[in-house]
Amino acid sequence: MTRTTVCTRPFRAMGPRLEVEQIGAQTVVHNYGHGGSGWSLSWGSSGIAVRYALATGVRDLAVIGCGALGLTSAILAQRAGLRVTIYAKERPPDVRSSLATGLWTPDSRICLEENATPEFKQSWEAMARTSFATYQNYMNLPDAPVEWIDNYTLSGGEPHLLSAPPSASPPRFAELRQELIPDLSMRLERLPPERNPFPTPYAVRTSVMMFNITEYTSVLMAEFFRNGGVIETRSFETPSQFSQLAQQTLINATGYGAKALFRDDAITPVRGQLARLMPQPDLHYGVLYDRVLMVPRRDGIVVQALGGDEGFGFGDDSTAPDERQALAAVQTIADLSARMQRFSQAARSRFTS
Repeated sequence: MTRTTVCTRPFRAMGPRLEVEQIGAQTVVHNYGHGGSGWSLSWGSSGIAVRYALATGVRDLAVIGCGALGLTSAILAQRAGLRVTIYAKERPPDVRSSLATGLWTPDSRICLEENATPEFKQSWEAMARTSFATYQNYMNLPDAPVEWIDNYTLSGGEPHLLSAPPSASPPRFAELRQELIPDLSMRLERLPPERNPFPTPYAVRTSVMMFNITEYTSVLMAEFFRNGGVIETRSFETPSQFSQLAQQTLINATGYGAKALFRDDAITPVRGQLARLMPQPDLHYGVLYDRVLMVPRRDGIVVQALGGDEGFGFGDDSTAPDERQALAAVQTIADLSARMQRFSQAARSRFTS
């Protein structure tokens, strides 16, 4: 295990903030609050934000923030012919977006179930479909910034090693994929016993889109700079400081930072922790086992404890790594691997005998 990282995902009960606000003489387009779906919805959401910005007649645009939403907003604005400057306190790999798991999860903590109105569903579906289509352009590139992997959900295993209890009343997040984009949701396949390589009674396989975030971010940064983009290191304590900028139209893509910057109390942190392992070039599948997720990214395997329910980490703004939890999650996957070896050896013995 090389390190443990923690991210506070910016969840808003009513969904992302995508709207225009006038602050003094400047027009601010908000593009933040995507919960666990920032990378997944980034192209579709940023497309909406850029259309709002273009409506002002702007030719010179400022983007505040250099994470998933900031970079995609900036690139789409450049493709529309605008000059773009990103102002950010931090840049990759030191932004929160760099701490994501790396799977395409467009409805992960996107809003509460009760707030998934017909209007929201229509907007979400458009964002999901636009993003999905855009990601196809990043497939089969050198170093695989985006790729498809098989993911296996296993059940019937050993008792769970992590002791985190379920939340007393976990929030009910909206689940939209099967309802609205079933054609983009890969089918589940229950493996019959003779094709199940895992030491668990049940194994279900599906295909998922995975971002190798280090390489993918490098591809985005390279395009931004190639198109003449500029990044200035700058922090803002209040929106009134935007008046110091030369640009009159801004896209605010500050993610969780908007909670303090805009005093947006609608943002609730959802803590997520990743244990990071050395990459293994021959590992091409992910596993969800005993409430632990393993994602085989090429820039380093990540292992995440998911807890007992959807409320795991909800309202927790702690960014200090929990090494005990990280080690327990890794041990869960290590034990599974050891059992797979024994299972494979026993199967070979039966075959040869």
